[in-house]
Amino acid sequence: MDAKNPAELRFMKMHGLGNDFVVIDSRAQMIRVTPGFAIAVADRHCGVGFDQLAVITQGNHDAHLTFYNADGSTSAACGNATRCIARFLMDESGKTALHLTTDRGDLFARDAGNGLTSVNMGQPQLDWRDIPLAHEMDTLELPIDGTPSATGMGNPHCTFFVDDVTTIDLATFGAAIEHHPLYPQRTNVQIAQIIGKDHIRMRVWERGVGITLASGSSSCATAVSAARRGLTSRKVRIDLDGGTLHVDWRDDCVWMTGPTKHVFTATFTADFMDALQ
Repeated sequence: MDAKNPAELRFMKMHGLGNDFVVIDSRAQMIRVTPGFAIAVADRHCGVGFDQLAVITQGNHDAHLTFYNADGSTSAACGNATRCIARFLMDESGKTALHLTTDRGDLFARDAGNGLTSVNMGQPQLDWRDIPLAHEMDTLELPIDGTPSATGMGNPHCTFFVDDVTTIDLATFGAAIEHHPLYPQRTNVQIAQIIGKDHIRMRVWERGVGITLASGSSSCATAVSAARRGLTSRKVRIDLDGGTLHVDWRDDCVWMTGPTKHVFTATFTADFMDALQ
């Protein structure tokens, strides 16, 4: 971790439906996050704990966002963190719409009213090269037991449709599928149960993290997969372990809407920062 005054490094703890984040605002003080720093902060016993760490930097528009997983790896997209940070930036600036950039590309966020925040997650990636997969194949039904669907949302996803999500040992199942050889960059894993034409129950294993209470990009990938298979309409409610998101796959990309929470703002101590040197 590089910073002019590392002992005074401030951070925010946020979550979207229990999908939790450490957010560092690096717009005024340039911070270089290392994998080792991310891993240390992610430790829920000796650090702060998070599913993803997000860094806000100056961008060509309102801000640029960079995401790190709990294992120190990076992710081009994180939907719930984007919504949380968008809410923070809108509250700070008084704006009701933002133009953000990520390694995924341009993302647009807006105030959806009633304390909800929407983010446009971009067009889903449906070609095997873009997800990416190891070789050419039909992304709607993969040659894996359970015939899951593959979708890219700036990060790879593998969605299984099951009769009852409560019957799956997600810890064992998710860990195995994350490292499936068809996914050279590993994958997020979703198990989804169709409740109705506009209603899905879903659980998530996140790449580089493990079981999470919610995931925005996973919700978008599941909504896209369900619509492609004709199981649902393109506008659905998705109930996760941590709460409910609403996903709308429109012609202009996939919009995701839900609540956010800024839990606290704090400062890393000198002892913690010195131990990382």
